[in-house]
This record gives sequence, C-alpha cells and structure tokens, in this order.
Amino acid sequence: MKKFLIFALMALLVTGCGNDKLKEGTFDGSAIDTFGGEENTATAKVTIDSEGKITDVYLDTTYTKDGVETTKKQLEYDYGMKDTSADKGTIEGGAEWFEQVEALEQAVIDNQGIEFLNLDEDGYTDAVSRCTIKIDALYKALEDALNKAK
Repeated sequence: MKKFLIFALMALLVTGCGNDKLKEGTFDGSAIDTFGGEENTATAKVTIDSEGKITDVYLDTTYTKDGVETTKKQLEYDYGMKDTSADKGTIEGGAEWFEQVEALEQAVIDNQGIEFLNLDEDGYTDAVSRCTIKIDALYKALEDALNKAK
C-alpha cells in the first residue's frame, strides 16, 4: 500500500498536480457555425483574473437578417426564436437565443470551464438549465479562447 501511495504522489508531482492555472487577461476565440446551412462565426471572449479564475464570458454569433450582417445577441428578441425553443419542452414559454446564451455564459463561470458541457452528436447539451440551443460552435470558440489562456 505504501508503494502505491508513493507512486501516486510522484505521479501527481510529475504531472504538476493538475496545475492548469489560466493566465490573467482577456482571450478571444472563434469557430465556424454552420447551423441552418449558413456559415457564420461563433465568438467567445473570456476574462481571467490574477488568480486564474474565469470572471467573465461573452458569447455571440454573426448572423445575417434581411441582408444585414449583425449578431444574434444584438438582435435580442428580434432574432425570433422564443416560440421555437418552447418546442424542446424544457423552458416554459421558450427563451430567446441571447437569454439562453447568457445562461451558458454564467454556467461556464460557475463551473470555471467547459469540461461539464457534454455535447450530444447533434451539438446540444443538457448540462445548462435554460439552454436548448445547439452550442457546438460556441463550445469550440470557448475552447479556442481557453486554450489561449493556458
């Protein structure tokens, strides 16, 4: 038993005890979002404090509405998915895209990363209450930003 404990302690020392402390600063990430057959850009901005903690997350996706390029967050309720998200049956009355993304942003802060976000094969997660949108591109953008913070 002593040999096992000594081996385990040495393994922790060699691997740095999981010391994946993030660097202080603000880091941007992006990924291509092909939802709906269109090619848009999902973006992430993650702020890390001096202790390596995630303090702020901002997510958005470019979007063209009526021939004008904007973002889904800028459109707020004009994006127009509030009624369709109710079809998933998880949010009474549905929630608009930006509201679901705000829940995702807060969940990343609360969990200090994205490891908890298990995506299904279609790019959805049930790990965030109030979030029924496809998040695979947002996940990749977050992953990109967090990798830059390592």
